[in-house]
Amino acid sequence: MLLFVIGASLAGVIAIQAFSGSGSRWLVRNFHQNHRHRITIASLAACVFAVNLWCLFFPIGAAIGEVVIGVTLVLFAGLIVWLYRSAASPDRTPNQAQTVLAVGAHPDDLELACGGTLAKLVDSGYEVHALIMSHGQVGGDKARRPSEALAGSNYLGLSSLDVLDLPDTYLSQHNMEMVEAIEEKIKSLGPVIVFTHSSHDHHQDHHAVHLATLRAARRHPSILCFESPSTTRGFNPSIYVDIDAYVDIKVQAVQLHRNQNGKPYMSADRVRGVASFRGSQAKREFAEGFEPVRLLASTPGASL
Repeated sequence: MLLFVIGASLAGVIAIQAFSGSGSRWLVRNFHQNHRHRITIASLAACVFAVNLWCLFFPIGAAIGEVVIGVTLVLFAGLIVWLYRSAASPDRTPNQAQTVLAVGAHPDDLELACGGTLAKLVDSGYEVHALIMSHGQVGGDKARRPSEALAGSNYLGLSSLDVLDLPDTYLSQHNMEMVEAIEEKIKSLGPVIVFTHSSHDHHQDHHAVHLATLRAARRHPSILCFESPSTTRGFNPSIYVDIDAYVDIKVQAVQLHRNQNGKPYMSADRVRGVASFRGSQAKREFAEGFEPVRLLASTPGASL
C-alpha cells in the first residue's frame, strides 16, 4: 500500500508540474509538437496501463498487485522526470530579475529572425517580452495572424506579447506612435537587451521599425539587430548565438504561423538553412546572427 501511495502521489506531482510554469512550456514543446517525445511518453503510459490492467484482472493477490502498481507508477514518474530534465537547457540559470525586449514589424518576424535565441533566453531564466507593430493584414489574414503570433509567443515561452494595429506596409508614416510604444515598454520593463530589425533590410516596415527603435532606445546601452528574410547583402552579423539545441523549437514556432504556409522563407528547410549558414560562420552547427548597434560588454545574456 505504501508503494502505491508513493507512486500515485509522485505521478500526481509530475502531472501538476507538467501543466504549470516551465513544465507547461516543456509539455507544449516536447509533447504536442515533438513526435519523438510524444511516442516515448505514449509508449510508457501504455506499458503502465497494461501492467495495471494485468494486476486487476489476474488473481495474483491484492498485496502483490498493489506492489506492482506502485512500482510501475514510481518508475513511470521517474522516467518522466528524466525525460523532462534531459529536455531542459543545460544553460538554465536563475536570471528572473533580467528582462529582454524584442520589437518586430509583423506577427511572424520574431520567430523567423531570433526564435531560437528568445527561447534560449527564456530557458536561461530571462523574462522575454515582445512588441509587434501591425497585424500584417497585407501579407495575410488580419483576423488570424495576431492569434498565431500569440501561439508562437506562448510556444517560445515569452512573458508577454503586444500586437499593435498600425497599418501594414505604411509603418513609416506612424513613426511617433511606434517610438512612444517602444519607449513605454523600455520604461516599464527596463530590458537589458533590445532586439529589433536591421538597417540592412529592404522591407519598408522593417526599416521603419529599426529607426523607431533606435530613437526610442537612444539611451539604451545594448541594441542587437536581427536577420529577416528581407535583409540585404549588407547584413553583416558579428554577434552569434548558438541555437543547436533550439533549431527545432525555432522551426516549430515558425510553423505555428499557418496563415503564411506556402511562402518559401517559412519552410523548415529554409529556416534550417539560414541557421546552418550562420552556424558555419560561428563555428557551430546552428546559430542566429546579430548586428550590434551597441552592446555593453557586461550585459547579461550577451554570452549566450
